[in-house]
Amino acid sequence: MNLIPQEIPVGLVGLGLMGCSITTCLLIAGHPVVAVAPIPDDLIYALTRIQDHLERSRQHGLIDQQPDHYLSKLILTEDYQELRPCQLVIECTIENRAIKESVYQKVERVIAPDALLASNTSAIPISVLQQLTQHPKRFFGLHWAEPAHTTRFLEIICGDDSAVSQGEYLYELAHFWRKEPILVRKDIAGFITNRLMYAMYREAISLVEKGYATVEDVDRSCRNNAGYFMTLVGVFRWMDLTGVPAYHTVMKDLLPTLNNSTEVPKLIDDIVKSGGRGVANAHGFYDYTPEEAKLWEETFTEFSFKIREIALQYPADYVKKKLKEKE
Repeated sequence: MNLIPQEIPVGLVGLGLMGCSITTCLLIAGHPVVAVAPIPDDLIYALTRIQDHLERSRQHGLIDQQPDHYLSKLILTEDYQELRPCQLVIECTIENRAIKESVYQKVERVIAPDALLASNTSAIPISVLQQLTQHPKRFFGLHWAEPAHTTRFLEIICGDDSAVSQGEYLYELAHFWRKEPILVRKDIAGFITNRLMYAMYREAISLVEKGYATVEDVDRSCRNNAGYFMTLVGVFRWMDLTGVPAYHTVMKDLLPTLNNSTEVPKLIDDIVKSGGRGVANAHGFYDYTPEEAKLWEETFTEFSFKIREIALQYPADYVKKKLKEKE
């Protein structure tokens, strides 16, 4: 299979926050990109967002060309017919099955039968979504992390009917997107990362609801414990580094006390029902002034570049490379 990004036209449907950063990632990799806006208003903001992503990427050394160099390979449109030459199309719309099915129908009317189709869903099982398509074998999940053009994360998920060999192709292609990808060979709700993260979210909210700590305390704990080592190692390597028997001992007493509720916690339910969306409208677990909310968004964007620089200094095979240097 072709692994030269410049020769692989890629389509993307959905130009919200994440759709724009995925588009930026694909442009940086060298792909010709057709980005379709199913919501016309998205076209108003998309080009500005993508230009800003490219300009910041240039300032931080991720790219060495002016934004116009990459934008010359971008088609922004509302016309699904423009997707016809694409060998891969990524759907990046809201988590609504009916909307996604409508998008798949429009896409499959124009793309070739052997073109790959993927969803950026983080909640709906790929095995469910692929049944909404004409060719389930060519359908996969591509679960990105925001901002997609700076983070190293990408999950490639095979559904029950996906051709694993094509999943392996996407795994190889993802390295050209500057990712350290994960190939999930068996579909499971939430995939890998969300299952890990939502277990933590549930326990974090439970600790606050039961009065053991404040929101600030829990965040401080995460930043200065897991946040201290996670960029270098994951949970298994961390247990190896700090002594597996200790975790075995603690699990016996601690695991029975952890929250295992299947209900949405009241704390987050109340926020959402009152209209809270986090920094997007300055109301979430924290309250913000509009200025604070904007500054948090800008700070996170800046941090994403800095943490990427640190992560690249310590790749997954860092120790193996150091051993080879000593030989």
